[in-house]
Amino acid sequence: MRFTGKSVVILGGNSGIGLASAIEFAQEGARVVITGRSETTLTAAAAQIGTGTIAVRADTSNLDDLDRLFAQVKEKIGGIDVLFVNSGIGGTVPLMQMTPAIWDEMQNVNLRGPFFAIQKAVPLMSRGGSIVLTSSIGHLKGLPGNSHYAAAKAGLRSLARNLGAELVDSGIRVNCVSPGPIDTPLLARSNMEHMREFIREQNPMKRWAHPRETARTVLFLASDDASFITGADLLVDGGMCNF
Repeated sequence: MRFTGKSVVILGGNSGIGLASAIEFAQEGARVVITGRSETTLTAAAAQIGTGTIAVRADTSNLDDLDRLFAQVKEKIGGIDVLFVNSGIGGTVPLMQMTPAIWDEMQNVNLRGPFFAIQKAVPLMSRGGSIVLTSSIGHLKGLPGNSHYAAAKAGLRSLARNLGAELVDSGIRVNCVSPGPIDTPLLARSNMEHMREFIREQNPMKRWAHPRETARTVLFLASDDASFITGADLLVDGGMCNF
């Protein structure tokens, strides 16, 4: 029960890794706030997480939504002990088919929004607080058509390092987790189901991971078990970037 009495805010907590993490946090005693863009999935996720879960419909790329979200967090739970920035989109687009609109959407959702979410959340955090970002092994592996996604995820990894240094005197740790092949709804939403078998074969463990396998890493980084870790990137990839 590492999070008894703690308040945890999860951006993108209505499915996949975010939902798996929310369930784990709640089981360890945390009061959980989740966000997502779909009212339907938010309602279903809150029921799975359990009584007391606060679900707020918010688009991380919309700064007005973020203002509204953190105003509600302040009103309802007062402060934040753990901020898990997990919201994001995926997809592959070849270089010659890229448009400014596609590029900007990816950066707004996966990098710009998370940066300003952190900026707005930090005033509600105190010493001992923890921020965890979801990056991806995409920032380490070359994949055709993955440039815009990889650039945004590389930016998140850089945020963990730089904001970790900037917030260390405030007693707030910042780390990121970089998942590899995790079986989440993002795969289908990114139109990458056709690559499932190819990706599985590239993984030394020859399988896809369950979202809770990443969630447990998130909880470790958020907990006092990782009290001397900041600015780090922890790979959860079955060895894809190590062998």
